[in-house]
Amino acid sequence: MIYNSIMKEIKRSIYIPKELKKNKVLVIYGPRQVGKTTTLRSFLKDFKGEYKYYVGDDSKFANAMNRCDLDEFRLMFEGLDLLVIDEAQKITNIGRAVKLIVDNIEDIQVILTGSSSLDLANRTGESLTGRKHVVTMYPVSQTEMLSLDSQWEVENRLPETLVYGSYPAVLMKKTHDEKSELLRELVDSYLLKDILAFDLVKNSNTVRKLLQLLAFQVGSEVSLNELGNSLDVDKNTVARYIDLLEKSFVIFTLGGLSRNLRKEVSKSRKYYFYDLGIRNTVISNLNPIDVRDDVGGIWENFLMIERMKRNRYTSVYPNYYFWRTYDGKEIDLIEEIGGRLYGYEFKWSKSKKNSNSKEFLNTYDNASFEIVTKEKYFDFVRY
Repeated sequence: MIYNSIMKEIKRSIYIPKELKKNKVLVIYGPRQVGKTTTLRSFLKDFKGEYKYYVGDDSKFANAMNRCDLDEFRLMFEGLDLLVIDEAQKITNIGRAVKLIVDNIEDIQVILTGSSSLDLANRTGESLTGRKHVVTMYPVSQTEMLSLDSQWEVENRLPETLVYGSYPAVLMKKTHDEKSELLRELVDSYLLKDILAFDLVKNSNTVRKLLQLLAFQVGSEVSLNELGNSLDVDKNTVARYIDLLEKSFVIFTLGGLSRNLRKEVSKSRKYYFYDLGIRNTVISNLNPIDVRDDVGGIWENFLMIERMKRNRYTSVYPNYYFWRTYDGKEIDLIEEIGGRLYGYEFKWSKSKKNSNSKEFLNTYDNASFEIVTKEKYFDFVRY
């Protein structure tokens, strides 16, 4: 498959016309380089109406927005059907400015994109309460790959996906060297750049080492105290850095389910990466999946993020947990939907029924359980 010539044809799951509403702000979050700008430009190419497109890095435009002058905004935007601001988190007063625009310029639609939910959420927070609709865009999902190939072909490339991830630009590269070089650039020039832009982060080496520790412990419970000891910083600093990594779409967290406090572990956390190519690059291991000793954690991370994509893109919003008892029984993922619990155990190879499920099902009457292996994973992630 030569991705270079057809990658532009991937049908992404966010359909902007469906999400847009008059005098409402559509906020599209997601990691850098995930395809937000490409999706926007594709939409604008067919947009029937008057629009203007700006980038938050444009200092002249950013200064005008920061002045929050309604008369100036009328001169700039009146008569527009659509205003698009890419990387809107770069504009300090973006929330107040956009509120003025949507409240005072009739029938205008506004789209904001951001690669840092921390910055953009803070800057649009109270100003846009009741005026915004938020969607998240992820690296390319397995279902989105079906717009290029058959399910058989997508499944056959699973070992490569587990190593290099699914950033659009990485998928376009042909060779190992091209893919690894681009992934290093994504880590160094984009993802870490976002994190280090915050005043709370004083040491880039600490952030990189923290990411490495989290990457090595994918699928395992993580102690903030132990991380702090390894990094020679206090646990509050670790927690603050992890929060920044989450809000910059590098990692996400899973907490423990506990309805029976005497038996179940509830305070621990697991951390997963939004993209496995990033995870593997952080630990400098892009070896083939069949020679690795961390395939269990990789497989768990893959199914976690693909399931999250599936749920978000189909507007399903479960509560996510893992489940573990103090005597070591564990289930990888619990989804709580409408008061019911759905348990999933992730196995890279075919496996007999997990003995841990018996206690889980006995503990919760309103629960079900399923093992997900690579032979039958696609039904679990498809939408």
